[in-house]
Amino acid sequence: MRRRRTLAGGVAAAVAVAGAVGAVAVEAASTVHLKSKPNALAFNVKVLHATHGKVTVVMTNTSSFKHGIAVQGHGLDKDGKIVGKGKTSTVTLTLKKGTYNFYCPVPGHKAAGMRGTIVVK
Repeated sequence: MRRRRTLAGGVAAAVAVAGAVGAVAVEAASTVHLKSKPNALAFNVKVLHATHGKVTVVMTNTSSFKHGIAVQGHGLDKDGKIVGKGKTSTVTLTLKKGTYNFYCPVPGHKAAGMRGTIVVK
């Protein structure tokens, strides 16, 4: 009988430790989506919201113009691929809480207004 208690207690302790380790190792991840406006130098949203940690921004190009997605702020500046109509441009980064900028990296598109803000909480 004593042996069973020890084994059961050991299994319970192992599960508790595994749960605690898993909770520490799991990183928050969020994916946010946006689209280019058809035949315009604009996105369909100006503000995106994400959870801190690993964040993926996915932009679907619905325009006949080529577009891409880029994220900048807090020392980061990463561009996704420039893509044609019907394709997606993706950028994945680890973001801390704060505000970041997203924009189209095609020359002249950001200046024409193809930009917005990502609020990370």
